[in-house]
Parts: sequence; C-alpha cells; structure tokens
Amino acid sequence: MHTILDQLPKEFLHFIIVTVFALLIGLSQKKIHPTADDTRLFGTDRTFTFIGILGFILYVIDNSNHLFFIIGGLVLSIFLSISYINKIKLFNDFGITSILIALITYCLAPLVITQAPGIYILVVVIVLVLTEMKETFSMITSKFDKEEFLTLAKFLVITGIILPIVPDTPIMEGLSLTPYKIWLAVVVISSISYLSYLLKKFVFKDSGIIISGILGGAYSSTATTIIMSKKCKEDCSQSNKYAAAILYATSLMYLRIGILMLIFNPELFAFNYVYYLISFIVTVIIGVVLQKIVKNTNQSAETIEFKEKNPLEFKVAILFTVLFIAFSFITFYTIQRFGAQGLNVLSFIVGFSDIDPFLINLFQGKYSVTVEAISCAAMQAIISNNILKLIYSLIFGYKNLKLTVFIAFAIIIVANIIMVIVM
Repeated sequence: MHTILDQLPKEFLHFIIVTVFALLIGLSQKKIHPTADDTRLFGTDRTFTFIGILGFILYVIDNSNHLFFIIGGLVLSIFLSISYINKIKLFNDFGITSILIALITYCLAPLVITQAPGIYILVVVIVLVLTEMKETFSMITSKFDKEEFLTLAKFLVITGIILPIVPDTPIMEGLSLTPYKIWLAVVVISSISYLSYLLKKFVFKDSGIIISGILGGAYSSTATTIIMSKKCKEDCSQSNKYAAAILYATSLMYLRIGILMLIFNPELFAFNYVYYLISFIVTVIIGVVLQKIVKNTNQSAETIEFKEKNPLEFKVAILFTVLFIAFSFITFYTIQRFGAQGLNVLSFIVGFSDIDPFLINLFQGKYSVTVEAISCAAMQAIISNNILKLIYSLIFGYKNLKLTVFIAFAIIIVANIIMVIVM
C-alpha cells in the first residue's frame, strides 16, 4: 500500500486530502445548524467542499505568484460579505463563525501542499473540535467572571512572558536562590492549586463531602481540614465521612509534595518516592475504611461550598514569594550555623505554617547537607503539619470526629516517624 501511494502523483494526493477535509468541515457545519435555519447559511457540506476544491484549483494552476488564488479569495470574500450583510438585515444575526471557517476551508490547499501533514491535520481537527464545542464554551464563559479572566491573563503573562526572561543568577554568594527559581516556584505551586480550584468551582461545583476533600487536598489539606471539621458540627451524623474527607485531603498532600519533588529535584524524588507512595496508600486506606463504616447514608446534606481564595490572585502569589524568600535565607543560615540538626528543628517548626514554600526551597536549594538530611527534614515538616491538622480537627470538629481523626492521624504520624528513622 505504501508503494502504491508513492507511485501516485503528489497533486492527486493533495487534491484528495483537500477534498476530504473540506467535506468534513462542511458536514460539521450541517450538523450544528438545524434544517430550519438553512436559509441563514450560504451552504454546508457541498458548498464547503466546492470552496476547498476551488482553492486547490486556483492555487496549483499558477505556481509562480499565485495570483489566481489571491483573486479567487477576494471574490469569495465579496460573496461571503454579501451573504453576511443580508443575514444581518433579514435575521439580525451577527455571527461570523461560518464565514471564517469558509475562508479557512479555501486556504486548505496551500496548507496541505506547503506544510507537513501534522500541521494541516491539526488545523482541521481544531476547526472541527471548536465547531462542536460552541455550547460548551458558552457555558464555561457564563461561569467565569471578569476578575477570573483578568487573573488568568496575568498568570499567562508571568508564566509565558516574564518567567523566561527572569535572570537565573544567584542573588547572594553561597546561596543558590535566584529570581528565576522564585518565579518558577510561584508558577508551579499556583498551577497545581489553580487546577484544583477550577475543578472544584466548575466541574464539581455541587460536589459532596468526599470529592470536596480530594480536590481540597490538592489545593490545601490544612484549609480543607478546617472546613471539614467545622462542617461536621452542622452534619454530625456523618462524622466518619468528614473524617474520611480529611484523610483523603492529607493523602493528596503527599501526592502534591511528591510531584513538587519530581519537578524540582528528581534525584531526591528517586530517593524518596517509595516513602511518599506508602504514606499516600496508607492514608487512602484509612480514608476508605472510615468511609465504609459510615452508618448514615443520607445524601441531602453533602454539598460542600469552599470559600478558598483564587490561588492566582496576586495577594496569594506575593505571600508565597515572601515566604519562599524568607525560608531560603532562614534555611541557609540555619544549615550554615547548626548543620543538619538545626535543619531538623527548623523543619519541624515550619510544619506548623505553610510548608509548600519551605519544601520547594528545600528541594531547589543546593545546601551543604546530604540527600538523607533533606529527606528527613521534608518528612518532619509533614509530620508537624499533620499534627497541626489534628489540632485543628480537635478544636473545630464535633466530638465524634475528634476521636476518629485522632486515631487516624496517630497511625499516619507514627508511620511517618518510622520512615524518618529508616531514612
């Protein structure tokens, strides 16, 4: 078959490809427009196919300057403009999507002839997908408010424009902290948190206790623990389910930290991934056990609303940056003066705050301590952070939740302490 295709003229293959792709685009137009609205269209399947064929003919008959193709495009644009003007007058319809797709169809010939197959196939696929997703995009747009679009635009700027041009030179001799590492840390942690935020707000907007716990763990397991503990007082009959959600959130913390370690320090990840995988599995198993022994299966009070801040807000990013820089200097001077023992004490203290800036700095920094010391410090920060979540549960939770969470976290903390000893 491959030999037969090689023997066929390239012009013939190009013509078949253009015709088939133009027909597919035309069929997609016919599908999304009901028959009752045919009077508003200048054509669908056959018309788009003829537009593609016309573009091919006019492009190949003049290989020098493609004057015929340019004139044909101008003439087609005039006819499309007349159709568009009449559509506005008769139906007050200002939609221009079909006209743009017709012009893209006309340009298929030069695209197929001059570009690699991957390029023109990608163009056609995107056109077909975007055509089918009109209602989906409208639904998504209606859910986004102006501030979120603006925040996302700022994020794209700091990620795609500012990050590549930020210098990667140390800001102080002996300290591996650079402006690029600071920006990279902000971008990575914001991306992970933002994904969870979007899933919670738009995909699982009315999610139950368990899903809220899982998504909240990717965002912040500590914040999720506080929210679930407070909610348990309002729905005390499902205390075990709230406890399970807290455990799932904690399991996502291990997964999130493992991803951060893989991104910023693959060598450290290779040394530690087994410990984090075991911690993740143990925590999930405890959560599953708690979920299975729930006595009340009433689903009426399961909807959870999170009031977490958008992780792409600049206030959040600035706070993270300040903490990241502060922990960089504190960690550097602690190791310089007290060595690995000082790092152990610092990591345990830091665990009672936001551990992400500290851990990313620990993963990125080239400190004068061994991989084993960094591994122990990271796990100790996690242990104290779990103790903090346990304290929050005891303070804010219902009495049935307190005992369950205490036992669950006791098992996890003991398992993590054993891992620190083994490291």
